[in-house]
Amino acid sequence: LGDGSRVADWTDFFGRELKEAAWAEVLGRWSAVLAPGLAAAAAHGLIRTGHAARSLSAKETDLRRRELAEGLGYWAAYYQPLPEARNATAGRLKPAQAIAHIPLLPPEKRLHGSIMNGLRSLDNFKPFAAAADLIETTGDAGPFLSELTETFADAYVKNVNRRNHLLLIHAVTAAAALRSLLPFLPADTAPKALRYGWQVAAALYSISGPGATDRVPEAKEVGRDELIDRAVASQDEHAIKFTEACLREHALNPKPVYLQAARDAVGRP
Repeated sequence: LGDGSRVADWTDFFGRELKEAAWAEVLGRWSAVLAPGLAAAAAHGLIRTGHAARSLSAKETDLRRRELAEGLGYWAAYYQPLPEARNATAGRLKPAQAIAHIPLLPPEKRLHGSIMNGLRSLDNFKPFAAAADLIETTGDAGPFLSELTETFADAYVKNVNRRNHLLLIHAVTAAAALRSLLPFLPADTAPKALRYGWQVAAALYSISGPGATDRVPEAKEVGRDELIDRAVASQDEHAIKFTEACLREHALNPKPVYLQAARDAVGRP
């Protein structure tokens, strides 16, 4: 795990696994193993796996099984656990409350380059280790994920700038990808996956900026079709995947902040 040079080997391995067992069985078994390294490649392993699972649940094809092998292989090869310290006495909060308690990495300690490199900055930032234990994940997973994505869509709107927008985008798209996996996770794996989903979003927030500002989004109606058209026209893969995630979450939790966040992303040069 975590050796990016073995991504082809991992993909071949999962291809064999998917020939020997049902895809949902393989996904459920390996999600438990891979959950602590959910930050893999800025959560792109998780995101690809989530889209593959959603597609396979609609129709099974060889191409979709191959994409699941690719997603799981990417997740395994770039497996990246984040620092955590268990705290039995920690107060368990909802995401909207817990975000105020995420310790922000000082700018001078942030490593530059890829998002994966930026997340490595947290390895030597002891205050962050307690962040994973801030929230309670044993309740209903659906409402938890809605609050998680809403919280970080709001964080995007309040904090986004030209330097951190990709970090804040991934905090939402990673959490949204977890929703696609939930129907296939064993009962004891789901809380674990939600815990690490929160941790990854918190980590991206910690390294992204100064914390919530008083910025108020422009009060303007944003149409779903307009957002889709603008996302496609942008030809920007991050704007497209962010818009898709925001629209999917908005359909379940119709809060305007999802549309406001997506509108910002599709309008960035």
